[in-house]
Amino acid sequence: MTFISYAQNFEDIRLWRALQSVENGFYLDVGANHPTDDSVTRAFYDRGWRGINIEPVPAYYDALCQQRPHDINLQCVAGENAESLTFYTIADTGLSTVEASVAQQHRDAGMDVRNQTVQSRTLASICEQYAQDRPIHFLKIDVEGHEETVLRGMDFSRWRPWIILIETPWARDQTWENLVTDAGYQSILFDGINTYYLAEEHLALKPAFDIPPCNLDGFQLCKGHKFSHPLSDTDQQLSAALQRAEQAEAQLHAIQNSRTWRALNKLRTLLHRAQAGPAQK
Repeated sequence: MTFISYAQNFEDIRLWRALQSVENGFYLDVGANHPTDDSVTRAFYDRGWRGINIEPVPAYYDALCQQRPHDINLQCVAGENAESLTFYTIADTGLSTVEASVAQQHRDAGMDVRNQTVQSRTLASICEQYAQDRPIHFLKIDVEGHEETVLRGMDFSRWRPWIILIETPWARDQTWENLVTDAGYQSILFDGINTYYLAEEHLALKPAFDIPPCNLDGFQLCKGHKFSHPLSDTDQQLSAALQRAEQAEAQLHAIQNSRTWRALNKLRTLLHRAQAGPAQK
């Protein structure tokens, strides 16, 4: 099965190289954004992995619920406390943030920044509820300046993601890095966008990150990937039609698994038997 890469900077290829021997793995995606476009976790989902997607933007959260129904999708932000926060949304981008200074930079650049109120939860509380004692094979954090508060809300003494990748500035001047390294993780790679950290108990995975993705990984880029050729009008129409079909299938699956649907099916069966009884006599 050819590996189809969706991530913007080959993150999924690097992770798959390290974790492909894991069956039915589990991920934690903070700032999940779109369920497919530039997604670090989509390729893993397609291979039977499951995880938790944290995404406060309503449009992306709704898309995650439709296209990733087997994941746990949470419409909130990860933070240091449970509280209500102002979230600055920039539609159709991955630039939305809770950091007012970052939002102002985008306003100054002419972007349309909208305010909304969102609920914050700690990663520890989310893991307590949904991950419990299962291993987290990788944690991805992409939160546009909100990294420190996300990390402060995690209990790395109890939950130990094997690999952590965090979007970091090109200057590599992140003030929060000690929160990761002091928790028993080593920085092993900066790919130009993300810094990768390995848990000290999983340093045996380091050789998987020693060389960049290459032809030996046997991957293909998904249709429409920024590094591939632009789609023709026909391909774009086909891609849109396939996406609508996937969304419709996910909605139907969700309906069929609902309690109401099962109750109606049971009622139909009972009515059919009741109607069939007199006729058989």
